Amino acid sequence: MTKALIVYYSLYGNTEKVANALAAGLQSVGCDAKTVKVDAFNLNSLGETNLLCVGTPVHAFNISKPMKEFLERLENQEGLSGKKAFAFDTKMKSRLAGTAGGKIEKKLKQLGFEIIEPAKSAVVKGREGPLEEGAEETFKQIGAELGRMV
Repeated sequence: MTKALIVYYSLYGNTEKVANALAAGLQSVGCDAKTVKVDAFNLNSLGETNLLCVGTPVHAFNISKPMKEFLERLENQEGLSGKKAFAFDTKMKSRLAGTAGGKIEKKLKQLGFEIIEPAKSAVVKGREGPLEEGAEETFKQIGAELGRMV
């Protein structure tokens, strides 16, 4: 059975909702998918993981500090090469919002992960949300697609 781990950081709960929707989509196609907040992540849980999904809100046009620290912790991990990965972010709808997903994706590639789907964004209305209508359903569908790919 494919094991998927969704590691996320969420400030106002929007990224957590996206992570849960992704997990639900993965589970709908038979994957064992779990979500974990970045500050509760245990490096040992990566061993049996086939797919790592990483998500954060965009902070100051970039990856949030807790997620940057998580990615730095992965630098000393062995056995990442060839594991599959997917990155996502939540951000306001503005061309000035910046991105975190693409930057996470780039770092995961550097660590040896195989990116199986380009990074995706969920749009939040205003700084604290809520998510744009349909975002959770979209990420549930993305999760199902990812599950079929691994």
